[in-house]
Amino acid sequence: MPQATRVCYNTSFVRRGSVALTEIALATIYTEAQVTDWLQTNLPSWTIEQGNLVRTFVTGNWQLTLLLANTIGYLAEAAWHHPEMILSYPRLTVRLQTHDVSGITDKDLELARRIEQIAVWRPSKGDALEGTPNRWVK
Repeated sequence: MPQATRVCYNTSFVRRGSVALTEIALATIYTEAQVTDWLQTNLPSWTIEQGNLVRTFVTGNWQLTLLLANTIGYLAEAAWHHPEMILSYPRLTVRLQTHDVSGITDKDLELARRIEQIAVWRPSKGDALEGTPNRWVK
């Protein structure tokens, strides 16, 4: 991950049984330049726009748009980090930002990496899985 520029502390109160606990999370917030450099090396299909990591997946049809949105929703829920998604017939746009610190953090970079891996995955030639012959996400 890029070198830290700004660090924020996010304090939340949780209840475990009858005990109230304070949880303090450390969030490293990266500059636009740091994120841009990282994206060029790691996720060149992603951009930074208005303080968000952004990727538009071209699906070509509503069925693939919905399948991809549900897949991303599943990942986001498992990660407990939720992107904004804009769905239309031929595409899906994903926007990531850690809202409680108003910036891009390791949470965003890691979730973007996982989304990219799953969204564009296809079986390799010679694999037991042959893959769909239909159009796929770009």
